[in-house]
Amino acid sequence: MSGDRYLIADQQAIYFLTLTVVDWVDVFTRKEHRLKIVESLSYCQSHKGLILYAWVVMSNHLHLIASAKEGYILSDIIRDFKKFTAKAIIAGVSTEPESRRDWMLYRFEFAGKFLKRIKKYKFWRDGNHAIVLDTNHLMEQKLHYIHHNPVEALIVSEPEHYIFSSARQYAGQVGLISCVLIE
Repeated sequence: MSGDRYLIADQQAIYFLTLTVVDWVDVFTRKEHRLKIVESLSYCQSHKGLILYAWVVMSNHLHLIASAKEGYILSDIIRDFKKFTAKAIIAGVSTEPESRRDWMLYRFEFAGKFLKRIKKYKFWRDGNHAIVLDTNHLMEQKLHYIHHNPVEALIVSEPEHYIFSSARQYAGQVGLISCVLIE
């Protein structure tokens, strides 16, 4: 978005990113869709130059602290991640048992209806609400925010109890995705 003041300007900096589903549709209540996010983040780490410091998948959005390896462009990584996960999750919604299938597909179709660049469905909202983390204080603040998001949502009582988060790794447990820990 040209008017978005939260753009990824420095492709080598560390950013706090928020990726949100259109209309805040609670699509990540299904573990299959959350697992698709995990698989895709892991793929981006292995093949696209993503450096992941922290992450959490909530019911309708995800937060990341991330950067790109030298020679890679963070904006491109996030663009490819969003494109792939949109297609994969919409395919899952279309084929897997889902009581809200028609409603969700209608929301995704309507979101893209008036955009020429969208063929059928729009899954992710435009933008990533990118905030550069250029101080230790800001880094610690966003790390705390990410890990306590499921606690604030009353999903778990302790951050490390939520499996779809890097809080487990920060607590010395094995997580679903390996991250570079912020010291």
